[in-house]
Amino acid sequence: MSTRDHVDEKHLTVTGRHRHSQPPGVAVTDDVIIVVTQAFGPKGDNLVGISDVEFDGNPAVTIKIKAGDREGLVHLSPIHGDPRKSGFTDIEVGTKLALFCPVSGDPLPVVGDVEDGSGAAYFALFLTPKLHEGASVAISDTWGHYHSRIVDDDDVVSYWTANHPDL
Repeated sequence: MSTRDHVDEKHLTVTGRHRHSQPPGVAVTDDVIIVVTQAFGPKGDNLVGISDVEFDGNPAVTIKIKAGDREGLVHLSPIHGDPRKSGFTDIEVGTKLALFCPVSGDPLPVVGDVEDGSGAAYFALFLTPKLHEGASVAISDTWGHYHSRIVDDDDVVSYWTANHPDL
């Protein structure tokens, strides 16, 4: 099974204009697989590889979540569009979550509402230690809502990459 077999292409959206560059913290493979290689919390803590969990040999992105009165660590696949996760995962689809940095304990910063009528909001993990929203991964706060975005220089890199296979 290839890495791409786990990509949720139905929910994958990609935009951007940087034809031959790759943003820091993201690796784009020859077959247009985007892997987050570093992701920073609101105080600059790198959240990639802080656990033993891997997905297809790539270290997981770990965040702390609260679902009602329960909380725990969830390890997300760093492969964009891959819905796999491990850890604290026995959560009902549609549950609103509070998202936190597992190192500092601070809440992840709000990016804005997801404009799909779901009521979900985006929260940021930053791609560089500069902690700028223009280079970030935006993840949804609703369990089972797989609308994430990878943004670099204020462009959504994930959409652009899928539409430019001649990298």
